[in-house]
Amino acid sequence: MAKRDVQQGTLALMVLKTLEVLGPLHGYGIARRIEQISGEMLAVNQGTLYPVLLKLEHEGAVKSERGTSENNRKARFYRLTAAGRKRLRVEAQEWAQTTALMDRFIAVKAEDLA
Repeated sequence: MAKRDVQQGTLALMVLKTLEVLGPLHGYGIARRIEQISGEMLAVNQGTLYPVLLKLEHEGAVKSERGTSENNRKARFYRLTAAGRKRLRVEAQEWAQTTALMDRFIAVKAEDLA
């Protein structure tokens, strides 16, 4: 199965959830974990990920610090802030409502509307 690009508007939520579950990670680690969690169905483009991380940092949802990666390279590590946790809760709830609504439309049959 070919990998899909991450759908517009979903990457920020995936980043926030990944940081909530796994704690501080560098960008490459975040990308790999998102791909792993997706069952290797998604491909996370570095050119898409870093602008999202910068935007989340600018908005106060994540903070970054310089550090050293597992392979001794300098890296910027991102962690979730209290504002990021709140945003994650709100956005996850909105996505749950949206997917429940779409599930209803996809499952509907003519006899359901009679």
